[in-house]
Amino acid sequence: MKTLRLLHRWTGGLIGLLLAILGFTGALLVHEDAFLRATMPHAADAQRQDTATLAAMAAKVFAAEDRPRSIVLATPRLGLNKLAYKGEHAAYADQDGNIVQSWTSNWARPEIWLFDLHHHLFNGDTGEIVGGIAGLAGLGFVISGLILWWPTRRMFHIRPWPRMMKRAAIVHHHRDLGALLAPLLILSLTTGAAMNLKWFSQALRAPFSPPAVMEQASVAPKIKGGKLTKELDWGKIIGAAQARFPGAEVRTIGLPQKKGGLIAIRLRQQREWLPNGRSMAWFDPADGRLVASRDALALPLGSRIANADYPLHAAKVGGLAYRLVMTLSGLTLALLGTLTVATFWGNPTGVKRRKPKAEAATSVG
Repeated sequence: MKTLRLLHRWTGGLIGLLLAILGFTGALLVHEDAFLRATMPHAADAQRQDTATLAAMAAKVFAAEDRPRSIVLATPRLGLNKLAYKGEHAAYADQDGNIVQSWTSNWARPEIWLFDLHHHLFNGDTGEIVGGIAGLAGLGFVISGLILWWPTRRMFHIRPWPRMMKRAAIVHHHRDLGALLAPLLILSLTTGAAMNLKWFSQALRAPFSPPAVMEQASVAPKIKGGKLTKELDWGKIIGAAQARFPGAEVRTIGLPQKKGGLIAIRLRQQREWLPNGRSMAWFDPADGRLVASRDALALPLGSRIANADYPLHAAKVGGLAYRLVMTLSGLTLALLGTLTVATFWGNPTGVKRRKPKAEAATSVG
């Protein structure tokens, strides 16, 4: 138990602040759509999914001289389309294809750099891996914390804040709060680590589907497309995608990224939790002909379980109640991480400091 306590204390002191940052930024990102609806024109517009509107918008956006690579379409909670160009160039557009705001740096939009901090730690793929490892470390903290808390369970108290800002009170609050919200923390940390670390995700789903089977199911079709034509019938393309998956919501439209590539349309069927879905329809850019499709509901069980990571982690299901639950999870992680670092560096050894005894007064007679 002593070794576990030391390991829990030292690792928490070293990366607690990183976990606090991930928790706090995650709590803010849960409410990204609400922030945009309050600050951006047309963000509160009702979602339109009729073929005519989508086709007219795609034709207008992709006919522009500086056309984007892809479009993420409006949702029931956010009435803006997001256009992605090369690099950090992106834009918000209304559902008729009119640009509302454009930017060339992630720093121009708070929700963009906040996501970059939360998901990549401002360091691309390397930061993503570091964040995933931090998530695994956080899982270790929760499990070891529960073990350390168990002998003190009879002294359990529910407090949102320590009774006093002294080490003993902070440690007691830390253990009780961590134990109380352990299920939420485990959910947040596990899904976050699984999204960032492919090997961890595969290991979790291996009992349901072999990794090789899941990998093969996610491979794009090996079909060579023709040259992208400017006279594409977007109504025909989008209509074919909707006919392939009746009742599905069209979520993204992407142009070929290299020579011989295909137009990719991503859809979300009603039974899919992932906001942008995983159902796919691919089209030849030369004539708009449907050449391949993939039904997300027919993917291996392990892949379907993995597709629940993001909606559970980012509170994209469950409505306002679940968003508030995951906000609580993020803020709790931020509080636990911050106070851990503060108490650790205030006394790294954890040894109770004794006040020096006053020397006995002496007198000369």
